[in-house]
Amino acid sequence: MKQAPVIETGMMLTLLAFLMVATFMTLIMTKRLSALIALIVVPTIFALIAGFGAGLGEMMLEGVRDLAPTGVMLLFAILYFGLMIDVGLFDPLVKTIVRIVHGDPMRICIGTAVMTLIVALDGDGTTTYMITVSALLPLYRHMKMDVRIMACLIMMSVAVMNVVPWGGPTTRAALALGVDPRALFVSLIPAMITTAIWVLFVAWVFGRRERKRLALLPADAVDEDATGEEVIREQMDGDDHRRPGLFWFNLALTLGLLGLLIGGSIPLVILFMGAFAIAAAMNYPNLQQQKERIAAHAGNAMATVSLVFAAGIFTGILSGTKMVDAMAGSVVAVIPDALGPYMAPITALISMPFTVLISNDAFYFGMLPILAATGTEYGVTPMEMARASLVGQQIHLLSPLVASTYLLVGMSGIELGDHQKYIFRWAVGACFVFMATCLLTGIFPLHAG
Repeated sequence: MKQAPVIETGMMLTLLAFLMVATFMTLIMTKRLSALIALIVVPTIFALIAGFGAGLGEMMLEGVRDLAPTGVMLLFAILYFGLMIDVGLFDPLVKTIVRIVHGDPMRICIGTAVMTLIVALDGDGTTTYMITVSALLPLYRHMKMDVRIMACLIMMSVAVMNVVPWGGPTTRAALALGVDPRALFVSLIPAMITTAIWVLFVAWVFGRRERKRLALLPADAVDEDATGEEVIREQMDGDDHRRPGLFWFNLALTLGLLGLLIGGSIPLVILFMGAFAIAAAMNYPNLQQQKERIAAHAGNAMATVSLVFAAGIFTGILSGTKMVDAMAGSVVAVIPDALGPYMAPITALISMPFTVLISNDAFYFGMLPILAATGTEYGVTPMEMARASLVGQQIHLLSPLVASTYLLVGMSGIELGDHQKYIFRWAVGACFVFMATCLLTGIFPLHAG
């Protein structure tokens, strides 16, 4: 008699958790609420409905505390890369891209994917977004191309490279199940290659579409013969902010920043704060100039950072109310024993929605060990389960809980809901390409023999 209320409460919490996420996604995709407002209001209402009013403030504060370093890092990272755009650091890259693509939308789309796949080798989505968007956004705007295409291709390319051991998810899966991260990564290389090919195919599809769409515009709407200088000039109010004489200094500073970032010896917050201070002081020694450059990028920086702190409230409530645990437990509980030998593909399928609904830490350290323990009983090895769990990374970056996603949409000037709708089916396709490759090559089995 005493156990019934606990089960009933658990079921109710699970239902509220799924309903909360569904409500949030619906509101931002239909544009009934902005992502900022929805991230704060929706979880607060559902936490009150669930009866957690007493500890609600502390839950929110805990979530904000957890994301505070990320928010501060993004603030100074946006200011730093914004400053690098102002001084002209990316001008040679933009000129080179313009010269190579010759105003062809197909080449621009494929070039976007290739460039991002290379830059994303550092395993850090935030840095990759800053570099690629800074270089490509002027070109997309000049060519009158749909900026959503750029954001889609960049995110899908980053998702492919997110599986590298230094990217995070692979290491989490390896630690959770006690397997070698390097061996886990190497075994997934064939799936990464085929998924990268899928991204290039999507770029080809987008390129064909844009060719047809732009062909219908007036002849003077798109200047396909524009030089790199003209593309750059369109983005600036003037040349007063350019610092060509400090190009090599700025390049060395940025490369040094990226090197330290990859090395991981200094916290990201400190790196970006220090790099921004040095860059601002060297390029704009005049105090008024510094204020003007900070003000020029403050809107973009604050819009992104405010979303990160709002996401902290969402994650704080999700964790503090134990809704995350309820969601994970409910899924594991409904898997019948007859499906035990199929735990690897089941885990792959579960990873798709759950790496969007909950954080990577919650999935890999909370949910995966339970799934793996079940799989072991039926002969599925921990290594195979770890491989299967990474299928969902191809769609994980769509999660409203991923801070870097707000940076991408903020820099691109698009709404989060629009971006999610635009990329969703292509990202799901990437998941199934990744999974199909794993099954066909034996990276993990369909059925435990």
